[in-house]
Amino acid sequence: MHLVTGATGHVGRHLAERLDDRGHAVRVLVRNPSQLPDAAWVHRADVVVGSVADPDALAESLEGVDVAYYLVHAMADGHDYAEVDRDLATGFGAACADAGVGRIVYLGGLWPDDAPLTEHLASRREVGDILLASGVPTTVLQAGIVLGPGSASLELLAFAVEWLPVVVGPSWLGNLVQPIALADLLVHLEVAGQLPPDVSRAFDIGGTDAVTYKELLAAFARATGRRPRPVVTFPVLLPETTSLVAGMLSPGVSSLNSALVHSLSVDMVMREDDFATYLPPGYDRMDLASALRVAVERPTG
Repeated sequence: MHLVTGATGHVGRHLAERLDDRGHAVRVLVRNPSQLPDAAWVHRADVVVGSVADPDALAESLEGVDVAYYLVHAMADGHDYAEVDRDLATGFGAACADAGVGRIVYLGGLWPDDAPLTEHLASRREVGDILLASGVPTTVLQAGIVLGPGSASLELLAFAVEWLPVVVGPSWLGNLVQPIALADLLVHLEVAGQLPPDVSRAFDIGGTDAVTYKELLAAFARATGRRPRPVVTFPVLLPETTSLVAGMLSPGVSSLNSALVHSLSVDMVMREDDFATYLPPGYDRMDLASALRVAVERPTG
């Protein structure tokens, strides 16, 4: 049995669908089942109603589980999300240990070695460390921008390219990012649940291309048949200012968009590619152009 928490989120619902398609028994823990998509996998899944913060619901959802996917975060719950995430991760790890879960898989974020972390990235790193210390074999996949239909990152790109005549931002729009296609991320997540019991560590994952954010905006414009927008950078524009504007004006959850934009202030690229040794033989991850083409051509699922 595979438990997917965060199944009403973008990655969670696609992961649950992939696991179901691949023949895995799927269980989801959701606070509001009405937010699940109207999809065939939902009717086959075991749906437990409750929250990760509810010990009884969590214990019920973990019963007989081999792999537990931790895809929840508290960024939409307010400015104290780091403390909430800390408590939730601690409780989840302890509950998995008590239930005899075989493996935890967590999707975190890429972070640099040589720069101070934003609050968002520091919290994601801390959650991974907490789960790794749970005593349950854990795979932490550290990814940057996820490019898929309906993803928050894609919506931010679309907003900048479609609605802003000129993209105005700080100088760190020249920082590097290594996006990963949603389809590739789902393969990594499935494989992460199948690692040998003695493998318990974090892995950096990403696509084949590391580009600047300015280059990413231009690539998205080309993928959508638009002319790249002019980009004007100012060193005096603070990350907090840009985060606030993006959170107010772009679609999606404001606090989530704000955290995503704030994280642009550091390079988010892979420092190692060790996970590639566990991927299926001959598996090739998508390059940036292919990932964007798939993301904009497929309807939101």
